[in-house]
Amino acid sequence: MADKILIAPSILSADFAAMGDAVRDLEKWRADWVHCDVMDGRFVPNITFGMPMVEALRRNTSLTLDVHLMIVEPEKYVERFVKAGADIVTFHPEASEDVHGTLAAIAAAGAKRGLVLNPDVAVGKVEPYLDECDVVMLMAVFPGFGGQKFIRDVLPKLTELKALRGDRKFLIELDGGVTEDNAKEIVAAGADVLVAGSSVFKSQDPQRTIEVLRS
Repeated sequence: MADKILIAPSILSADFAAMGDAVRDLEKWRADWVHCDVMDGRFVPNITFGMPMVEALRRNTSLTLDVHLMIVEPEKYVERFVKAGADIVTFHPEASEDVHGTLAAIAAAGAKRGLVLNPDVAVGKVEPYLDECDVVMLMAVFPGFGGQKFIRDVLPKLTELKALRGDRKFLIELDGGVTEDNAKEIVAAGADVLVAGSSVFKSQDPQRTIEVLRS
């Protein structure tokens, strides 16, 4: 669990023509992590970016790069994402043929590792792997596109995951539909890390928005 609430703005909501400026802005705005949504058009119905973008972001920021793989067969790519500069790599257990092996590969490459659950996947799906996770992320939208509305049914799952954590040290991350209006409720339910895209990058005062989310 975190000493403070961590804010991880999703770079998916930034201007793709000015990604260097975007991550430098996130440092000025006092974000904690940069959340990178990698989509392959197969696991989710959209395509975003891959290793070269992560490598370019790494050259432009010292912030933690939190890389969320929404791809099939993540085991084929995790080491390359770490080499490109990812500090954290998370993936969906149903997308991998070897969850234990993929988690081990991320750790061996030198990054923190974790799993992600879609809104319709039970928390029990990750229970066999919790001792191997540094992060467990719950999606509060169905992945593939930014700007979706928060699914409130995920709140009890946050509380369930927090109870399952016990003495383990993994962080609980929540991604999808996070706003200034619901952040406190999400944190109260158990989240340590909030992923926010549109609410930060479309804010008239992004630094203030980040502080409100954190508080």
